[in-house]
Amino acid sequence: MSKTVTPYQNEQATKKEQVADMFNNISKTYDFLNHFMSLGIDIIWRKIAINELKANKPKLLLDVATGTGDFAFEALKILQPDKIIGVDISRGMLDIAEQKIAKRALGDRFEVRMGDSEKLLFDANTFDAVTVAYGVRNFENLEKGLADIYRVLKPGGKAVVLEFSKPRVFPVKQLYNFYFNYITPGIGKLFSKDSRAYSYLPESVAAFPDGEKFTSLMDKVGFSNTKHRPLAFGICSIYTGVK
Repeated sequence: MSKTVTPYQNEQATKKEQVADMFNNISKTYDFLNHFMSLGIDIIWRKIAINELKANKPKLLLDVATGTGDFAFEALKILQPDKIIGVDISRGMLDIAEQKIAKRALGDRFEVRMGDSEKLLFDANTFDAVTVAYGVRNFENLEKGLADIYRVLKPGGKAVVLEFSKPRVFPVKQLYNFYFNYITPGIGKLFSKDSRAYSYLPESVAAFPDGEKFTSLMDKVGFSNTKHRPLAFGICSIYTGVK
């Protein structure tokens, strides 16, 4: 069993509580740092992930670990669903998502709720599609989280997961490790009150079961037709599976 990587070294709080605290702490600088540190490429990756659902034309979509809502806003534009519901365990991140929803007058099409990604408060067979962007590596129990995503999907519904992975080719692997382990925490310290959050990022990616390990977990909880697609030499991967 691999060691659970948590944002803080405080043993009393569970990973879930620590992740919620961390995102509350960094919520105000999160969007800016995300785009800045990925050199804006995260926006392109999001579009590619959302396009995985184009043929499915989902009407009702669930965005797990929705954060400040950027992935869901992009999905609204590209897929034109009737409605997206976003859930997240961080109130701070959802406050920012709600401000954006109000500003864009999208309240009838996108709503956010506080919620635990491993105990989704929805009935089985509810959603046409479920998306998770950069959220699964923060799950406390990955298998349980995936099983719950499977549960709330309608039969034939599709899950799309976008997550950082570990590049394995020279010199991308070496450059990536240097950037992620040295530059990222430095930028995080500079702009965010919570420097620990940005060293948690490379640690959580290093501990994450990426590639085929992840698709085999999807298979295990019941998904069929699972695929993984590395982007940018494997810095990031898109995982898909059908119920």
